[in-house]
Amino acid sequence: MSDIVRHHTNQRMSQIVVHNDTIYLAGQVGTGGDSVADQTRSCLEKIDARLAEVGVDKTRLLQATVWLADMADFAEMNAVWDAWVPEGQAPTRACGEAKLATPELTVEIIVVAAAK
Repeated sequence: MSDIVRHHTNQRMSQIVVHNDTIYLAGQVGTGGDSVADQTRSCLEKIDARLAEVGVDKTRLLQATVWLADMADFAEMNAVWDAWVPEGQAPTRACGEAKLATPELTVEIIVVAAAK
């Protein structure tokens, strides 16, 4: 049986969970009240930082789930996402609309990556 390694764990959740060769990140959000583009950038910066903590980068992404408070923001979020994803390294991805934790939040991104 493989060990499960958790990082930044509290009573409710872990920010990073590593099991076998798979890395799971909790949903990352930006600063509430910022523009959709700025919140997306912030989410992606947090993803980069969390992945770096476990020794990988965004070229190892397997899957992403993007939640938007309003699908009308799809193009604005995608402009930032498309500039961030390395060419030829795009993960599978789903994007949907959801009520997020607070009304000021517009974007939440969850990713799964492969360990090296």
